[in-house]
Amino acid sequence: MAVVSPDPPLTLCNVLYLTNTTNSFRTPRSSSRCNSEAHCPWVWYSESCAEAGATPAAIGALAVLYDVTCLYPGQARSSLTAKKWASLPSDVLNTRKVPLNRNYDGGASLTNPFPRKQPLKVEGLRKSIAYLGRHFFNAAGVPTFDLDKANQLLIAKKIDGIKAPASAPAGPEGTGAVDWLYLGDAGGSQGVSLVYRVLTAGGASHGCKAKGTDSTSYTALYWFYG
Repeated sequence: MAVVSPDPPLTLCNVLYLTNTTNSFRTPRSSSRCNSEAHCPWVWYSESCAEAGATPAAIGALAVLYDVTCLYPGQARSSLTAKKWASLPSDVLNTRKVPLNRNYDGGASLTNPFPRKQPLKVEGLRKSIAYLGRHFFNAAGVPTFDLDKANQLLIAKKIDGIKAPASAPAGPEGTGAVDWLYLGDAGGSQGVSLVYRVLTAGGASHGCKAKGTDSTSYTALYWFYG
């Protein structure tokens, strides 16, 4: 899910540093503009295994991104409580199906993975969450965030990462939560230059139990800076 705001309150920009008491990321440059995008997408993550017991190799990821700026606590009557905000990724993961077109074996379609661009209805929320964009790996295998509703694009590279807190939701499959990440501009981005992935729910690898490919899904909050 993503939050987009041209001039968000300072607390919204700083929320990242209040979500993990044991680990921390590098602080963004003071000149970085906070677009305050907190999106909690479902990410369909794929990896390959050369053989049983091997280390999984990432193949790519697919996700639809939704704008949840207005849900951040303390902004309006429609904002979530701090507790509900923190549980939003897990709540979405556990109550909704992955919003991707699927193929016959249950994986994401290789030719047309993304459904029609539309808001997302979430259980317990009065209003649907607005569509914002899509996340995928481009032809060169580079993580790409196409925030087409905001006319922004991030072609990303990993700068840093930390383990999710031990208390992070393990997801429906019980695999554990994927790492929190700090990604920067790999060149060619427009309007945004870095993003943080935090409050992850689920998505850790199943491990290599046999040769072949495997997929898992997770949700998270992504915070974008210009």
